[in-house]
Amino acid sequence: MQAAPVRATAIPSVTNALRAVESLLLSSGQRTARRNAWTAVLEDRRRAKDRVESESVLEAVAEHRS
Repeated sequence: MQAAPVRATAIPSVTNALRAVESLLLSSGQRTARRNAWTAVLEDRRRAKDRVESESVLEAVAEHRS
């Protein structure tokens, strides 16, 4: 009985597959715009999280002083 042949190339990750589809469907400028928009979304989420944490700290300090 022969062993199955070893695959020489790695199976692409989901991210790589999505980027390949993206490159086929979108022009370079559209890809850049989409990535910039997603980066902005992630930054907005980070700032919102920081704002919530800051509000919690300020409320705790205000309650402590009361």
